[in-house]
Amino acid sequence: MSRLLMCRPDYFGIEYEINPWMRISNASNPTTCQAQWQALVHVLEEDIGVKVEYIEPVHGLPDLVFTANAGIVARGKAVPSRFRHPERRREEQYFEQWFERHGYEVVRLDPDLYFEGAGDLLGFADVWFGGYRQRSDVRAYTVLTEIFHKEILPLELINPKFYHLDTCFCPLSGGDVLYFPGAFDSYAQTVIEARIESTRRVPVPSVEAERFACNAVCVGRHVVLPTGCPETTKLLEGKGYLPHQLELDEFLKAGGSAKCLTLALD
Repeated sequence: MSRLLMCRPDYFGIEYEINPWMRISNASNPTTCQAQWQALVHVLEEDIGVKVEYIEPVHGLPDLVFTANAGIVARGKAVPSRFRHPERRREEQYFEQWFERHGYEVVRLDPDLYFEGAGDLLGFADVWFGGYRQRSDVRAYTVLTEIFHKEILPLELINPKFYHLDTCFCPLSGGDVLYFPGAFDSYAQTVIEARIESTRRVPVPSVEAERFACNAVCVGRHVVLPTGCPETTKLLEGKGYLPHQLELDEFLKAGGSAKCLTLALD
């Protein structure tokens, strides 16, 4: 994850309600949003050494800032998202255009095959995990397996607060995974336990899961996560990671945090 795609929050705001976190009455503060986003960029670029690339914000698309949902990128190919909610579908064309302009081989899914990018598809070198039910369609993973020639294990998300996989599951560079078991059905929990050994699984407490402790960005031994997650921070330190806690509450109002604001381009 040496290169990340981000989008300035110039037009970010709570303009509709498509997940349990979003309330139009709970408006975001534009000045605070910019400050929190800039602090995230600073840590990624200056403290960790990531190269950040940018897509231009678009008026009327408040959630374009959540670039994790742009699609999935691997091996020079980009598969843009197909959003379930109409409110976000206009984003698709801008993400597709960005991928095309930057030399990726763009592979498009059928419009009715819902898939919400790296928000729902995460993993390790040998296996990927795909969240489904609430946003992405489980059928998408059969197609994506053929495109990328990667094993993808679907995981069913059952808690509406954790509507994307990246809100409750974070693969770490050392082969560990931060996750919140309560976000998954019993079969998905069994799949995770069968594929990832117990010493590598790091379950986070529910109160910190709801602070989006798992919506973290891992680059090498660095892990960027929101403030308010002291237990998760201790668990990470105990495994040799270097946590960077940032205030990202303005984005949590829309159901997002550090990981949602970035897309890995490697």
